[in-house]
Amino acid sequence: MSDKNLLIILGATAVGKTQLAVQLANTFDGEIISADSRQVFKGMDIGTGKDLSEYEIGGLKIPYHLIDIKNAGERYQVNAFKEDFYKAFELISSKKKIPILCGGTGMYIHSLLQNHELTAIPVNDILRATLLQFDKLQLQNKLNEYPVAYIKQADLSSSKRLIRAIEIAEYLSNNEQVPISRPEIKPFVIGLYNDVETRRAKILKRLDDRLANGLIAEVKTLLNQGVSAEMLVFYGLEYKFVVSYLNNEIDFGTLRERLGIAICQFAKRQMTFFRKMEKDGVQINWIEVEGYSEEVSRKAMELVEHNF
Repeated sequence: MSDKNLLIILGATAVGKTQLAVQLANTFDGEIISADSRQVFKGMDIGTGKDLSEYEIGGLKIPYHLIDIKNAGERYQVNAFKEDFYKAFELISSKKKIPILCGGTGMYIHSLLQNHELTAIPVNDILRATLLQFDKLQLQNKLNEYPVAYIKQADLSSSKRLIRAIEIAEYLSNNEQVPISRPEIKPFVIGLYNDVETRRAKILKRLDDRLANGLIAEVKTLLNQGVSAEMLVFYGLEYKFVVSYLNNEIDFGTLRERLGIAICQFAKRQMTFFRKMEKDGVQINWIEVEGYSEEVSRKAMELVEHNF
């Protein structure tokens, strides 16, 4: 019998992760934990693809966790996700059900599999204000001033990541990090993918559906409720571009065009991140999605039956 205790469904946006996760939860008596960095926020429904009706199958509602747990306008980051994940994981496991982690926020998923305790290190606003004046090369040189042990996990890909790496190294130079006791995660990972043209077509169709079904009105409502335009821009993609549209910085045609391009680029980055996870030792069992959902479901169920 397998010792796996967590089923993970990952993939790029619009590939059909939630639908598959619900089918698997229904078949194998599971509950779903969302790994989506924006679906945690109340009122951000259309822009995040939070179609809660998808969690119902055959008249049965599949329980879900980490959706609508924060108010729009708040911030949510990796360490908060980890804390919330482990609470949901232990709750579901205590009921002898299968926890199914489903989402496209690779950083959240990877943080669990790698168990990086560095995500708990707090933000240092004073240090950040100083580092923002540095260019990327200066930040790299600054980071290299710290002992190798403090920077061996550093992500050097951007100034933002370098600043965070320096922040971590500075903290470790002055503080002892106390290990946090966590339940052991033994995952089985299924990844969904489709070819670039199929992915692009699905993304653009979904974008048109969202624009036709109230995306702009949703952003107006959030602004009227007091969520700042700056915070909506911070949330990115749909919210960022619709704010520009509402500010008359772009017209509707430009909104659709630029947002479509941005979402496609985002999906490409998601797949790049998942490939990086594989290089880091995470085994992902990939299933190609060609539009025939029953075939995808059959392949996934066979994988779960044989490996979970």
